Amino acid sequence: MNPDLFLTTTLRSLPHGDAMARVLAAALAAVEPAAAVRRFLRLEDETLLVGEQRYDLSQIERIFLVSVGKAGAPMATAAAEVLGQRLTEGVVVVKAAVGSQQPALSEGEGLAFSLEAAARQVVNCQLLAASHPLPDERSVAAAQHVAALLAKATERDLVLVLISGGGSALMSLPAPGVGLADMQRLTGLLLGCGATINEINCLRKHLDMVKGGGLARLAAPAPVATLILSDVVGNPLDVIASGPTVPDSSSFADAWAVLKRYGLVEQAPLPIVARLQAGLQGGEADTPKPGDPLFGAVQNVLVGSNIQAANAALARATGEGFHALLLTTYAQGEARVVGQLLAAIARQMVETGQPLARPACLVLGGETTVTLRGNGKGGRNQELALAAVAELSGLPNVALVTLASDGGDGPTDAAGAVVTGETLARATALGLNPGTALANNDAYPFFALLGDLLKTGPTDTNVNDLAFVFVW
Repeated sequence: MNPDLFLTTTLRSLPHGDAMARVLAAALAAVEPAAAVRRFLRLEDETLLVGEQRYDLSQIERIFLVSVGKAGAPMATAAAEVLGQRLTEGVVVVKAAVGSQQPALSEGEGLAFSLEAAARQVVNCQLLAASHPLPDERSVAAAQHVAALLAKATERDLVLVLISGGGSALMSLPAPGVGLADMQRLTGLLLGCGATINEINCLRKHLDMVKGGGLARLAAPAPVATLILSDVVGNPLDVIASGPTVPDSSSFADAWAVLKRYGLVEQAPLPIVARLQAGLQGGEADTPKPGDPLFGAVQNVLVGSNIQAANAALARATGEGFHALLLTTYAQGEARVVGQLLAAIARQMVETGQPLARPACLVLGGETTVTLRGNGKGGRNQELALAAVAELSGLPNVALVTLASDGGDGPTDAAGAVVTGETLARATALGLNPGTALANNDAYPFFALLGDLLKTGPTDTNVNDLAFVFVW
């Protein structure tokens, strides 16, 4: 990644702004998806190595490729380069740009996978765009294309699946009786009530035919090898993109409990309630579980995660002269609460030198949630930053930077935002009130007017969020 992409108005003015930008860039460079695929996919004569498993290509007639997620294009490109002419056919599904019918693929240093470039490099593959975070008709069409491809596979073939964050929305095949509008309505409710991605995907797995091991079922009897780039805290493989090739550890009872926990039973579409109730009563088959013979020919390999990005940031921060510490990569909960906590830690660092002496870089990774209380514009990373504005006010030589690793925070074109001890005074001078903006979940225009939105463009990777507290 080009570090200049991270330089907002404020970062450009700070004494260590360039160094901070290099720390952020290093984090994303460490989880560049094409490199992650190449580390785990190798071709040696007639043997294909996927992780530690060896596939004898003399016994394999065809190789089919399915790549789905925000990192779908670069992952597929790397696989196509490794496989060469051995790749028979494939489907690649990526995120469409906000407000566009085209994939969100950019050109430029660190963002090399344009639509045209990907189409040229991923030979014999369809390249499709779909919607995120809500599925749309393109998401259903993409799932249908994938299902049609997998219908061709036999026990003499190999299906290579590449999964990255966003796959749940980008590929959707609602269960019989459940419509796309039902899934859109439920997803919107879940995103707005503060549910975790684990809870959201638990429901998705029981309402969609390609999730919760469904893709492996469609590919059977062909063997399946899956490379997974994690965007979920703790890297539970059955949750990432709703685990399309992974045994499902959740049940209809778990899915129903999520609806009840957030008071959504009355608001959820009737076809969804009916399917879940049928599942509870044994009228619908549950998702395939661990130990199911279906997974005897399925391999799942984790190739990248948030902790890799965090550790790369630490290494770069140390090289830049900062004292560096990873607080956690398991951060969850309300974004505004985490923002206030990080501001409190920043204040302690300024006043006591603990837990790090100056110059310091504290790194936090994970995925927070937002409970919608207003109708503003923003995302969880921007809301986290907004919640820290008042708490950081007046503190000298401190900066909080938030970053969505995919370059898009919520339904916006920003990846996050920057806050310093001067942000509140600058905002007040412009007539902006962070408390009012926070109450309306309206972080985007607040930071836009300050020039402190982080706009990297799509990064073509996705390994959760990162937040950085710098003190100097």
